[in-house]
Amino acid sequence: MKKTLISIAVLGAMSNAAFAQSNVTIYGIVDAGLVSERGGKAGNVTKVASGVASTSRIGFRGTEDLGGGLSAVFLLESGFAADTGVGDASGLFQRQSYVGLVSKEAGSLTLGRQYTPLYNTLVQVADPFQAGLAGSAKNLFSASGASVRISNSVNYKTPTYSGFSGELQYGVGEQAKADAGRQLGVSAGYSNGPLNVRVAYSARNNDTATAGVPVVNRDYAHNTLIAANYDWTVVKGYLAYAKDKGPTSSPIPNPTAFTATAVAASTNSDTTLIGATAPIGGAGTLMASYIRKDDNEVANRDADQWALGYSHALSKRTSTYVAYAKIKNKRGASYTVGNNADAGSGDKAFNVGIKHTF
Repeated sequence: MKKTLISIAVLGAMSNAAFAQSNVTIYGIVDAGLVSERGGKAGNVTKVASGVASTSRIGFRGTEDLGGGLSAVFLLESGFAADTGVGDASGLFQRQSYVGLVSKEAGSLTLGRQYTPLYNTLVQVADPFQAGLAGSAKNLFSASGASVRISNSVNYKTPTYSGFSGELQYGVGEQAKADAGRQLGVSAGYSNGPLNVRVAYSARNNDTATAGVPVVNRDYAHNTLIAANYDWTVVKGYLAYAKDKGPTSSPIPNPTAFTATAVAASTNSDTTLIGATAPIGGAGTLMASYIRKDDNEVANRDADQWALGYSHALSKRTSTYVAYAKIKNKRGASYTVGNNADAGSGDKAFNVGIKHTF
């Protein structure tokens, strides 16, 4: 009788408990293309390159159902060069590495190395090339280093309420000086039908502090990005504006592309983008954009970029692409035509290649 009662109690408890269900997914992108670059001091450069449209990567994504609408999540993502098979030298999971909790009602909270709200806004809302190919907005917008990902960060994303959503990120500097290296990022967006609008802001403390070494004060980098796109079905229009102020607010991807010594990056600039995508024949997508970099300093090193590209889906996972872009540098500016993975070596570039996702 006693054993029976114990068994009934155990079964009753189990019937009211949520059994955790977990799964792990292996995913990735293999992207390789032929790249032809012109106009830099390196002369004409032709190469097979990896990550032209999207950086080649392999990742592991996992979720565990904790019950009550709550899940544990993790993501580990590593980059590699598809043209050589070599892994990224900067670390094993240098692209993304985080763990956290996701609630259907309360949003998500994750900790680790993660994309910034600023970069998410640039790729997901502002750029018709989605930061890839020769037309990448990364060529002129602030999109390198700590503008893209930050380590030691805490990130919170709200659920979507009537089309509205938000993201808040805080990067702990982990240096000898309390606020050295710290970074704050935030974004707010609205998405409803064909309209998608988002505003992002980032503030980064450039100070460096090492135990036993005098603090190096470098002031803050401030970045603001306003982006929108609207889908008219026959064409999707893009518009973006960025304001970058302070040291390292808008680094030059290849500052020695045209000169022996590095060209100093602007600490006060505005960048404007207007672009469009259009479906072609069901499987194709035409992309175009114009970007203007306006340097507000005395040097006035401005630049303009024109870009045109085409992507054709061979299947749900495989696509081919072709793209061309040209930058006109003014008064000694040193901006280059790169792609998703490379900074580029000149002011003109042509790409053709293939991308497969899995």
